[in-house]
Amino acid sequence: MTETATVDDQEAVSAARGMWIELSDEQKQARQQFRGFVDEHVAPHAGRWDREERLPLEIVGELRSRGYLGAPLPVEAGGGGMDAIRYGLLTEELARGCSSVRTILTVHDMVTFAVWRWGSPYLKTQWVPRMARGEMLCAFALSEPEVGSDAKSIAAQARPDGEDYVIDAHKMWISLGLVADLFLVFARCDDQLAAFLVPASTPGLSRRPTPSVMGTRAAYIAELELAGCRVPAENLVGRVGFGFSHVAAAGLELGRYSVAWGSVGIAQACLDACLAYTAERRQFGVPLRDHQLVRRKLTEMIVNTRAARLLCYRAGTLRALGDPGATMETMIAKYHASRTAARAAGDAVQLHGANGLSDAYPVARYLRDAKVTEVIEGSTQIQQITIARYPPPEL
Repeated sequence: MTETATVDDQEAVSAARGMWIELSDEQKQARQQFRGFVDEHVAPHAGRWDREERLPLEIVGELRSRGYLGAPLPVEAGGGGMDAIRYGLLTEELARGCSSVRTILTVHDMVTFAVWRWGSPYLKTQWVPRMARGEMLCAFALSEPEVGSDAKSIAAQARPDGEDYVIDAHKMWISLGLVADLFLVFARCDDQLAAFLVPASTPGLSRRPTPSVMGTRAAYIAELELAGCRVPAENLVGRVGFGFSHVAAAGLELGRYSVAWGSVGIAQACLDACLAYTAERRQFGVPLRDHQLVRRKLTEMIVNTRAARLLCYRAGTLRALGDPGATMETMIAKYHASRTAARAAGDAVQLHGANGLSDAYPVARYLRDAKVTEVIEGSTQIQQITIARYPPPEL
């Protein structure tokens, strides 16, 4: 679901559909601010966080205090009112430093945006402001042991009982799950999908860590069990039957946009690492960068990263305009950017040789994190099917 905005100037819409992008002064300043934060507080510690498989809660507090959590929500909802391009730049910079930190932002905002978009007036009044300010950390509980891409086939059950719903579910791969205060849980109710807000303190809800995952290791990934969890009927988000088509779709689209920009951040980190390494490392008497095959890989990395960033700019501009084409452009951006990140990370490890296989250099982490982007928020294969089936009307 795209952001809404009133646009009277048809020329502005036409320009947005082109590829020319010019950041405003405010957006440029925001990018510098994000970059400085990442260079000081995130990037120097990312390797250690990855090895320890845990982020310090202090970094989550930094995200909260700077207004980064809930940033894309309107100010009147308690959010940061950040435009789509600035939000994309924030996501790129966070991922350049640490994909696990980017994951925290993405998942929390997916839930917050979905509830703000489809929640009842009660939920928007009682829950959304605290969620948008980051006072409550939120996690998106959709995946199950037997359910991934085919999300409509979830097995979790919710049954009405008086003024409550009783939920039984087993959820897997829940980023932020170990520390979240609130879960958006998707379950089947009368054979239709529904979404519920479930506080972590709800009796019957338990969670355990998912250790040694391939990438985004520090993102507090957990497995959830909900055994007879009772939640008030007012915690239903949208209507029964809206769980996937409306609530999950809204969250997943924002997540796809965030992951697209995050993939650009990983690709840029790979490029930065390779430019530095190939300038310093010498083989056969000359710097690595002077070898033609090395230059070829660097050129591919430069061009593909810039192309991915331009696709993200295009998707973000159309989102800000409320253009209906933003949904497909976001999918295209995520598809290309995640593939670019994976290729850049693979080449980065290759250019680093044996050093690239060790924790002494960050490129092995980039490779693991990049692979995650090809799986989450719509796998590469699902996107190949969808983009070809619904091609955008304009190039």
